[in-house]
Amino acid sequence: MKVTRQSLRELLLGTGPAWLQDAGLLYLRLAGSLLLLTVHGLPKILHFSTEMQHIEDPFHLGRGFSLVFAIFAEVFCPLLITAGLQVRASCLPIVCLLAVAMFVVHPEWSIADGQFGWLLLIVFGTIALAGGGRYSIDAIILTWIRP
Repeated sequence: MKVTRQSLRELLLGTGPAWLQDAGLLYLRLAGSLLLLTVHGLPKILHFSTEMQHIEDPFHLGRGFSLVFAIFAEVFCPLLITAGLQVRASCLPIVCLLAVAMFVVHPEWSIADGQFGWLLLIVFGTIALAGGGRYSIDAIILTWIRP
């Protein structure tokens, strides 16, 4: 690919090739999911009994339900998002969990205190709006259904 003044302008203004936008969505999906999985999800599974004692239960549904939902949102959903399977639907439990954490469980946190949660909310909210992109299992299935 020859780099011209016009192609450079398109790239910098965000009107470049579609594959580049799809590559950006792939990177966002992989980076966000792996970060959520390793920082929050896996520790909850590995230290289940300890987490059961410390998890918040803001809606009084039981600590067990709260922990299982958190594990679902922080382990199962990121795996689906990483694979590109049901990406938008898989983002919803994560966004709900993060919204509850930021607005209900920790409303006293400043933006600086909760910056990791806010960034994850931004990442998964963006993925929920944009979808998985061309580099996803969903896109492959769609090409089989509609050739």
